[in-house]
Amino acid sequence: MLSLSPTVRRAGVAAVIAGLVLSAAPAAFSQPRPPTAVRCGDHRQLQQAIKTLVARDSIAGAAVLVTDPAHTDGPSCTRWTQAAGTADLHTGRPMNATDRLRAGSVTKTFTATVVLQLVAEQRLSLDAPVDRYLPGLIRSHGHDGRRITVRQLLQHTSGLPDYFAAPEWEHPERMRRRHFEPRELVARALELPRPQSSWHYATTNYLITGLIIREVTGNAPEAEITRRILRPLGLRDTYWPGDDLRVHGKHSRSYFTDEGGRRVDGTAWNMTFGGVGGALVSTPADLARFAGALLSGRLLPPAQLAAMRQTVAADPDRLWPGARYGLGLISTPLRCGGVWWGHAGTVPGGHRALTAVGPGGRSVSVALNQVPSTLQAEQDFLDVVQTAFCEDRPSGRTHS
Repeated sequence: MLSLSPTVRRAGVAAVIAGLVLSAAPAAFSQPRPPTAVRCGDHRQLQQAIKTLVARDSIAGAAVLVTDPAHTDGPSCTRWTQAAGTADLHTGRPMNATDRLRAGSVTKTFTATVVLQLVAEQRLSLDAPVDRYLPGLIRSHGHDGRRITVRQLLQHTSGLPDYFAAPEWEHPERMRRRHFEPRELVARALELPRPQSSWHYATTNYLITGLIIREVTGNAPEAEITRRILRPLGLRDTYWPGDDLRVHGKHSRSYFTDEGGRRVDGTAWNMTFGGVGGALVSTPADLARFAGALLSGRLLPPAQLAAMRQTVAADPDRLWPGARYGLGLISTPLRCGGVWWGHAGTVPGGHRALTAVGPGGRSVSVALNQVPSTLQAEQDFLDVVQTAFCEDRPSGRTHS
């Protein structure tokens, strides 16, 4: 991701007024010319892509926020949104790009950023074993914290299982009101079979990094993320819900399909099972501001940001074709050239979020209040992201 400022100013269309020119008659002046309209584009392709996602895949609602500080039509055209569907099926309130939602695994990028800040402060080492900070935590069922590094945790190359693979998580709605402790979930993960692949996405890794942050700083990792990121960036719509089942403030509801195939409201959910790997509540605008600040170097020194962007090949069945994983960052090829950098997140209750930055500093944040459940739906979701990045790019294509 290149240098950008995702919090772009919402300038109105400036009136273009001709200079005062003397006419043939003394003291007579020409009349000001009328304002010249600025054409910002109708973003019709993005509008169609998001409508297709909602209509064809029975998604309750979807919204996209795009910011592009380099937009060729001028500063008043640097921010736009598209939405389709419904934010609240009970009231019929339309979906929009300003509501809060559960950000899911986008939280991982926040956590990784704080770990790398601690590395920059020489309070942590990426290549130190987990056992240096958490002696004995990982020492069972063939797993050994003396042989797993902090870098491997952040990169999902630790070889640790994901606690979500446990049989009880086949029906997560049965535990939607339960409180979970990170050590409880890590212990459960260690009881599971070892993954077969060298790269294996596991929220277990990030719960452990949260425990390391606590050990190194003496503070809860949520408090460190708030102090180091949320407050300095003014992310007023981003917060930790703790055990509170509700989403505070204006928010979209979220929906999932139950065992009987019925669409159920899943907004009320205890997110302690996600912790610093997936519990944050946020908005598309806040997520865009965070991603822009991170990738423009406002949150990390160059060496740590470069380390964050050192990637390994990811499993396309868990992410997307061509995707690579860094330290809490995903890179994905764009059909119009280049890559986007960011992260996506999904929660069982039905929210899905994505925030990313692509070539030229264009940022895209997507909010869904129902998770795509078919291959076609996932392809339509990715088409929304690709279209948001590639639409109106002179050098790129806008169709697959």
